Amino acid sequence: MLENLITSKTRLRLLVKFFINVANEGYLRGLASEMNESTNAIRKELNNLTDAGYLIRYEVDQKITYKANQHNPFFSLLQQIVRKHIGLDTIIEMVLGRMGSVHRVFIIGDYVKGIDSGRIEVVLEGTDLNEEYILKLSDKIEKEIHKKVMFYLTNKHDESGLLVFEYQFLNQKVLTT
Repeated sequence: MLENLITSKTRLRLLVKFFINVANEGYLRGLASEMNESTNAIRKELNNLTDAGYLIRYEVDQKITYKANQHNPFFSLLQQIVRKHIGLDTIIEMVLGRMGSVHRVFIIGDYVKGIDSGRIEVVLEGTDLNEEYILKLSDKIEKEIHKKVMFYLTNKHDESGLLVFEYQFLNQKVLTT
């Protein structure tokens, strides 16, 4: 759906790269190689996004590196739009709505790096998680977001990946990041 609003596929891929995870950064040749695009196409979009204030550029080891500008007033909104485009909100809603013992949800794999590969890997941390049920749910989620979803269930995750949901026991609050 976002493809209809943002007609440049390169720009959309760059937005996913930088706004899915604020830790993601990249430089011109690395991004061109990663996205299998020409350096000119990547340069044009990086310049457009930097000029608009969505990305910041800085020098590291004589390379110009880019990352999301967290001080831009639209940063949070862009991050929400990108995550909705990927389908993370749908995954969290469907999982939490039907599996109440989930303590935390992490995204691992390609999407943490900002690579829109079409395969989302999700770690569900909790107690008494129903593996059979989550497999059925994954088919529903895949049909809704049009991406392959792989779930990994565990009692305790090692903190790797992108934390997208955490249930706070002390205050009985739900936080999403």
